[in-house]
Amino acid sequence: MTDEIPFAGGSEPPARCLNAVRSLMRALRVNSREIEGKIGMSLAQVFVLEELAERPADSLGEIAARTATHQSSVSMVLKRLVAGGFVARTAHPRDQRRLQFSITPPGSQMLVRTPKTIQVRLIAALGTIAPADQTRLADLLERWLTVAEIDHDSPPMLLEDAP
Repeated sequence: MTDEIPFAGGSEPPARCLNAVRSLMRALRVNSREIEGKIGMSLAQVFVLEELAERPADSLGEIAARTATHQSSVSMVLKRLVAGGFVARTAHPRDQRRLQFSITPPGSQMLVRTPKTIQVRLIAALGTIAPADQTRLADLLERWLTVAEIDHDSPPMLLEDAP
């Protein structure tokens, strides 16, 4: 018995699945390098800026939902953006216990020089797929990760360095 994978590079479903993952990972790496090289900011940071440029977020939970990310992950990204002066964190005008997040003028200027993130393209593309197919895709991906024993309960933002 050899260690070769008989379906590598072929048209069988396992090869197609792995090739799709490889293509996605390559696109993420290329987009990340392009953005980091151009402006010195992570892909995740730019993605959050893009979302806040669309409209401010009334809570951390809202920006987490809009970026399809766990609150703990987006919280770390927001802390970096606030520290850099790219995002303002202020008390919510109607509920002083809540925080509101908005892009600052330096954050907006940063986006002018930045290519769109792959996440924006992926989310837009998902919007063209029927909701039932989106659910099926999510279910199949989650099952694949579970069977492969890969934790997918609270993944970090795409290509964001660990704190």
